[in-house]
Order: sequence, then C-alpha cells, then structure tokens
Amino acid sequence: MTAGRMTYDLRRLRLHQIIQRIPRTNRYQVTPFGLQIAMFFSRAYSRLLRTGLSEICDPIPTNTQLRQQFDRLEATITDHIHQLNLAA
Repeated sequence: MTAGRMTYDLRRLRLHQIIQRIPRTNRYQVTPFGLQIAMFFSRAYSRLLRTGLSEICDPIPTNTQLRQQFDRLEATITDHIHQLNLAA
C-alpha cells in the first residue's frame, strides 16, 4: 500500500467518522460509531453471507428456498447474456 493510498483511506474513514486522530500524534483510534459499523459488518458476514454462501456452494445440492432463488437468478442472468450476445 502506497503512502498516498494510506492517506486517502485514512481521510475517508475520518470523514465518515469511523476513526478519529489522536491529538499531537500520527495515530488514530476507532470511534464508538466506527465500532458499531465494524460489529454490524462482522455479524452480517457471519450470520448472512457465510451461511448463505455455504448453502449455495454446497457440492451436494439441497432443495432450500435460498438455493432455488439463486438458481433462478443465475438462469435469468444467463438468459440475458444470451439475448444480448455477450461473451460470458
């Protein structure tokens, strides 16, 4: 990560009030709001994404509603790709 990229990322996090600079240092700390955001994404990943993706990517297909909807979405995307003559 370059110094410019680090500066950009820190500035964005600071402007969104996720981190705050510790006065008279080059250090930052997470704000209470930033901690709430981190906990939300951590819980969303563990409860929604990880369990949902394990259902979808299971090598032995199960007949769950999530799997059916995912297969329907995949078929719809494939149909649109064929209609538009896109290379997939």
